[in-house]
Amino acid sequence: MQAPTPQLIARKLDDLVIDDEPSFRHVGLYADLKEVLRRDGYVFRVLPASSEGRWDRALLLNLTFWASASGGDVLVDDHLAADVVAHVAWHHLASHALPSPPSAEALFLGEAIASAFDVYLVGRLLGHAPRSTFLATQVPAMAEAAGATGLSEDGFEALLERIAGDPERAFAELRELLYDATTALHACASASDALTVLARFDGHPFAALLHRYELSNWVLYARAYASRGTGPDERALAVDRALRTEGDPLAWLTKAWLT
Repeated sequence: MQAPTPQLIARKLDDLVIDDEPSFRHVGLYADLKEVLRRDGYVFRVLPASSEGRWDRALLLNLTFWASASGGDVLVDDHLAADVVAHVAWHHLASHALPSPPSAEALFLGEAIASAFDVYLVGRLLGHAPRSTFLATQVPAMAEAAGATGLSEDGFEALLERIAGDPERAFAELRELLYDATTALHACASASDALTVLARFDGHPFAALLHRYELSNWVLYARAYASRGTGPDERALAVDRALRTEGDPLAWLTKAWLT
């Protein structure tokens, strides 16, 4: 007898156990982002029992189909990390604020916002939630990525102090870096061109964290699936310009997308 075809299980936010949420209690934006997913009935997908515990499988599905219209993030079980709630919410908001199907600019903008917000959360939690499992996983991963670029331990400590000292500024700077790097890499025709692009950002304050992110995945996904209009995505470019000119990009996003 043929085995049944495995099916992903739909789950809404209230069906899931959110891990590490007390660590985010003092971050007002977290509660707002969580409410967005609840209000809109955002659907997550959970692996079936036949794939129980398969983090590798969930990771592959999420990296390959991260802007899928057929459903939200794929989870290993009914547990969801609090930082993932915020990350997913920013993607969800971007998908509503920008054209569909998304252009390359829209894809990169949404991912840059969601990923830079992770660093904002690091800054908000450092010194406030030392037992956070989010910090316990994120900070060592950031240190490893920074160390691979040659940044010293003292240099990494200085970077953490910069993030904790002004999380909003860290969000703004990293968002710009991620967006600029991916849009430039997307336009490259060769490895030599891409190397020139990467070298251009070596002096950026967050250059040591650039390869912490799945930039190749973002670029390849955009090349495969992004809509191809007759010109640049003016709506995405307008949002990018607004975030660069506003003194507090997160405040702008909160006003424009959350309220």
